[in-house]
Amino acid sequence: MKLWSIRGNSQKLDGGAMFGNAPKALWERWAPADDANRIELACRALLASPLGGKTVLFETGIGAFFEPKLRERYGVQEPRHVLIDSLREAGFEHEDIDVVVLSHLHFDHAGGLLAPWSEGREPELLFPNATFVIGAEHWERARHPHPRDRASFIPELAGLLEASGRLEIVSGPYSKVLGESVRFSFSDGHTPGLMLAEIIGPELVNGQPRGGVVFCADLIPGRSWVHVPITMGYDRNAELLIDEKRAFLEDKLARNVHLFFTHDPQCAMAQVVRDDKGRFGTAHEVSELKARTLAA
Repeated sequence: MKLWSIRGNSQKLDGGAMFGNAPKALWERWAPADDANRIELACRALLASPLGGKTVLFETGIGAFFEPKLRERYGVQEPRHVLIDSLREAGFEHEDIDVVVLSHLHFDHAGGLLAPWSEGREPELLFPNATFVIGAEHWERARHPHPRDRASFIPELAGLLEASGRLEIVSGPYSKVLGESVRFSFSDGHTPGLMLAEIIGPELVNGQPRGGVVFCADLIPGRSWVHVPITMGYDRNAELLIDEKRAFLEDKLARNVHLFFTHDPQCAMAQVVRDDKGRFGTAHEVSELKARTLAA
C-alpha cells in the first residue's frame, strides 16, 4: 500500500476563530496573520492504494463549489478544483476512487465531492464509482443541523449522497466496504460524531496494531493544535474536545500511530511525542507524501 497527500483548495480564515481563546500574541508565532487577521490553511486529503484491495480517499477538502461571492467570503484561494488536479498529478482520476471516507460533512471537508461552480448549474456529485462512508451520528447532524452550525453544511449534499445509492453509514469501529483495514473512532467536541479513521499499521503488539496513520480531521487540524489546551472557536464543546484530544494523543503515542493533518499548510504527517513535562508535540514532520509506503 502507498500513501499520497492530496492538496485541495486552500483557504484563509480568521486566526482568532481558528485558535479559540488563545491570545494572538501566542498563536501568531505558529500562523502569521495577514492584514485582515486571516491565516493560511490547507484542505488536504489522504489517498491510500491499494487499501483492502481498494483505492481510498480520506476527505475531499473544500473544493470549488462556492459561487464567487461565497468563495471570497470563506477565503477560498483558487477558482479551480485543486483536488482533482492533485489526484491527476498522483496518477488518479476521481472516477478511480473506490471509497471516500468523510470525517464529517462541513463544507471545508466535503465540498470537494461536488463539481466546480458554474453559472446556472445545479450541484453535481463527483466520484461516480465510490462508496461514501460517514458516521451515523454525524449523518443525523448534517440532515438536521443546529442553528449554530447550519452554515457549515452544504444544503444539497446529504440528498445527493443518499440518492447516489452508494452511501454507507457507520456506527461502529469498522465499515463493510473497508473491513478491518481501517478502524474508526468518534469525537463530539468539534461536531457530533466526528469520525476519525485509522489505517491499521503493519505491526501487532499485545493484540494492538502499531505503526499506522490516523486522519485527525478537526480534532487536531494541524501541529499547533497538538497542544492540548488549544481549540478552535468553531468547536461546539471546547472542554470535551480537550479531554478527547488528550486520550487520542496518548493512544497514538503508545501505539506509534502517525498523525495526518488536513489544515496544516506546511505539514502533512508527523509522529506524536511528549516531553518531560507531559506536553505533546510532533517530530519527524513530513510536508508531502508521494507514494509513501506505510511502515512501522
